[in-house]
Formats: sequence, structure tokens, C-alpha cells
Amino acid sequence: MINIATFNIHKGFTHFNARFALQGQREMLRKLNADIIFLQEVQDVHIKHSKRLNASSTSGQLEYLADSIWSDHAYGKNAAYPSGHHGNAVLSKFPIINIYNQDISAHTAEQRGMLHCEIQVPQWGQPLHAICLHLGLFASWRRKQLIDVANFIEQQVPADAPLIIAGDFNDWSQRAGREFAKRLNIKEVFEHHQGSHARSFPAMLPILKVDRIYVRGFDVKQVKVHAGARFLTLSDHAILTASLAKT
Repeated sequence: MINIATFNIHKGFTHFNARFALQGQREMLRKLNADIIFLQEVQDVHIKHSKRLNASSTSGQLEYLADSIWSDHAYGKNAAYPSGHHGNAVLSKFPIINIYNQDISAHTAEQRGMLHCEIQVPQWGQPLHAICLHLGLFASWRRKQLIDVANFIEQQVPADAPLIIAGDFNDWSQRAGREFAKRLNIKEVFEHHQGSHARSFPAMLPILKVDRIYVRGFDVKQVKVHAGARFLTLSDHAILTASLAKT
């Protein structure tokens, strides 16, 4: 059994960038008891915001969040600008043995990436393939990006290997996700376990179903949306978690 989570940390800020909340986000993540965490909008370098981390932290948000809990972590830079950059990240309590980041931007106006990690889980015969995504804001961009991701998976991930794809899909219409799942023979954990995708945005009172966890080679044992008033001081996205048993 492994426990996983996905969370768009909004570069460490609350809704509408009202408050810097990275410390609270770290405390919340620690309480989840997750073995692997998929993160989006991690600002691993920012000249101004890095000063808001605790005094002992000289690196970016990724290492601050991982700290001593998740021994292995990976970062995939998506968007770069004069003051720094941000992207997707994976935190893992198990060894990450391979890391690959691919640019899947569908338009020059928006930089997006796919972070692929191979994770060596003890006593598993094959590595776990973990893919962290943050898709575009427009439906046509998301369709193109998911085609790119599906092509990569079909070419690079063995059909019998355990696979988890998680992140901010921005797919509130749910159309692109259905095509993606059917093509790859994967299941979305909330849809499979409770009949519909999770409402995850805005986090205080979730309405839109934008975040996803897709799996192949797992039984879904438990799913949960972490949301509510407390997220006024954390982020604009809820946290999704799932407990999975390898088949």
C-alpha cells in the first residue's frame, strides 16, 4: 500500500496572492502521511520570495517542502522569468532512480511541462512510473498536451508497469480526461471510487473539478479531498489524496 497526494501550491501563496503561505503548506503536507506527493507551481527559484523562507533555507521551495520527510525529490522547470522559475515537482520517501522533464507547452503564451520519475519502491519487481502534470487553461491546448503525454507513455512506460499520473489538469469540462483515460486504459481514482471526479477549486468551497489522479496497476482503497475554510490561509487548490494497493 502506498499513500499519494497532489497539490497545486500556487507558488506558495493563498488565493489571489493575498498571503505567502509556504510554511503552512509544508505543515499540512506533513500531516498527510503521503509516501509520494505530486506538486504543481513550485517556485524553486525566486529572488524576492526566497527571503520569506526560514533563515536556514538557502535553496528554493522544493527542498524546503521536502525537508527531512521526503528523502528524494525531483523538479521540472516549466516557466522561467528574470526573477526565477517555477514548475512541477515530486517528493518521494522511496528512491527516485530516473528523472525526465519534457516541455509540453501548446502555445508561447503559457509554459507547461511533464515531469516523469521512475521510483524504486521496496519489494516491487518494477519501478513505479510517476508523472506530474499541469495542463493549459484552454481546451485545445489541453487536448494537444494530453496527446503528447499519451504518446510518451505508450513509448516509454511498459504496459505492465505501475503508473500514476497526477496534477492540475484544468479540465473542468472533463472531456479531454475521458479520451486520455480510455486511450491509456487508466482510471481516475475519485471517479472509480466514488463515481465522479473530485471538486478541488477553489479550495475554500470547491466547485470545479480540475485536479486529477489517474492510475494503472493499482486497486483504489481510499480517496479524500482536503479542502474548506482552513485553505483561506494555504492555497487556491484543495489537496487530493489516495491510498493505493498494487495489483
